[in-house]
Amino acid sequence: MRTAILFLALSFASCSSMIQRSEETTAAPAKKRTIVASATSSEHDFDFLVGKWKVQNRMLKSRLTNSNEWIEFDSELHMSKALLGRSNVEHYYSTWNGKPFEGMAIRLYDRQTRLWSVYWVDSNGGGMDGTPVTGSFENGVGKLYADDMFEGRPIVILYQWDARDPEHPVWSQAISTDDGATWEWNWYMRLSKLY
Repeated sequence: MRTAILFLALSFASCSSMIQRSEETTAAPAKKRTIVASATSSEHDFDFLVGKWKVQNRMLKSRLTNSNEWIEFDSELHMSKALLGRSNVEHYYSTWNGKPFEGMAIRLYDRQTRLWSVYWVDSNGGGMDGTPVTGSFENGVGKLYADDMFEGRPIVILYQWDARDPEHPVWSQAISTDDGATWEWNWYMRLSKLY
């Protein structure tokens, strides 16, 4: 999901086709991040997201350039539980420059590690991310991380779900070039429940 979302942001920002693998991002570095689940991590962490949602997106036009120019657009998100509630599937629908786009997030909960792993596939790329973002929730806030590359340099990607207001959850994305010491917050998705 991390690379695809980053590609989605890059594609929107450049007004080109949505989520295409390009020279912008290459394979993830060999580094393996250690992630430990919170004490409250549960297979029910994403229950708040079940249903259909209107999404207001706000993202930076360009990444890691000290940009303060934002792009706004609407989308829709549908999420349902799967595998007896231990996973879920999200469908993401949007349009850019008159062209439809569909993405799918597959979230899997590991009962042994108590961590969530999120994989992404979309209508443009056709392949699933090989390395998921991984993490857990604590006090209604989920943080999922992955190591990747952006324009030839290693980055850490953070996906954050803030479900403290379950009727209006917020997903946000940040990128760090200094192993998490500082973050560039570059995308916010504010959700409102349709049904």
